Amino acid sequence: MDSITLGDVHVTRVVEFETPTRPPGTMFEDIPPQVWDGNRSWLAPDHWDHQAGLLMTRMQTFVLRSEGATILVDTGVGNDKARPSMPLFDHRSTDYLVGLAAAGVAPEDVDVVVNTHLHADHVGWNTRLVGGAWEPTFPNARYLMPRADYEFLRPGSSHTSRTREVNEKAFADSVAPVLRSGQAVLWEDSHDIDGALRLEYAPGHTPGSSVLTLRSGDERAVFVGDLLHNPVQIIEPDANSCFCEDPAAARASRRRVLDQAADQNALVFPAHLRGRSAVRISRRGSSYDIQSWAPFAERA
Repeated sequence: MDSITLGDVHVTRVVEFETPTRPPGTMFEDIPPQVWDGNRSWLAPDHWDHQAGLLMTRMQTFVLRSEGATILVDTGVGNDKARPSMPLFDHRSTDYLVGLAAAGVAPEDVDVVVNTHLHADHVGWNTRLVGGAWEPTFPNARYLMPRADYEFLRPGSSHTSRTREVNEKAFADSVAPVLRSGQAVLWEDSHDIDGALRLEYAPGHTPGSSVLTLRSGDERAVFVGDLLHNPVQIIEPDANSCFCEDPAAARASRRRVLDQAADQNALVFPAHLRGRSAVRISRRGSSYDIQSWAPFAERA
């Protein structure tokens, strides 16, 4: 099962691709090897290939159907995008749109696209190559983008990103065309999509990193983007990835969002988790425990 229902909101995950990435010590410099070894029973094999010594990741979109609208949360890497400084993303060719179709979604059906932040692996399918030009993939959608990330990554910005080259290219081919088409909404502080879904800033990974909260009936959920890259950060919440622009802000945002999720028994949806993709957590002293995984099916 790749779909679950939370209150009146239906959630389907569509996987673009999954792959080994990098050694744990290069992604999470603050997590010692004994933490990985001590938690191997549940981190491997979905989140860590301990034999190869590499973390595992997944590029995926969560499709939400809420109040009659179809909403996509993050759009992956995309096809045909030139990313020479990041070979994992360079000139991919996937059947992502076939996966959307299998979920009952044609590009024309999408009403809202949420980019939780504007890194290259969250905006890629914003556009596709048509006749040699980048055009919005979802012609009828509003694309919700955090203004703080736009200001950080736009051409002429004086800010220095840790991954500036790849994200400048992503801005040019996956953000700018949506701005030109008039479909982009640059939001600030918070943004209500409907009565159940609300975007809120959670800065640190990027200046405009955001989370999407879901409140429907008795159900609560939060789509946290890259606030969590790996579930090990649930038990090590002060550990940032090597891609976090402002480490102190990222830690503060992570703890704030996880505190709320634990208090509300909210289902937490990180952007890149393999396996069952989402978790419920509880507090454990100054850290957190995983209580249960979402009822998504395991994927091979």
